[in-house]
Amino acid sequence: MLGVLLRDLHKIWLIFDPRRVLIGMLAGLAGLALFIHMLLLSTDRYNWLEGTGKARMPAAAHQVSPPPKVQTR
Repeated sequence: MLGVLLRDLHKIWLIFDPRRVLIGMLAGLAGLALFIHMLLLSTDRYNWLEGTGKARMPAAAHQVSPPPKVQTR
């Protein structure tokens, strides 16, 4: 069954025009990418243009503990 499907797979392009399919896919993916970017820009957390992100590291993460003291004699 799978062999028959793979053998006749090229015939799908006899039904659909490859140029229209590829242009349609390109337009659809570009629209999806634009939609996702606009969705992210509308949130406070992921708006990288205005820089008002609230998802910053906590203050404790910025503190660095001093290295342990080494005893020398």
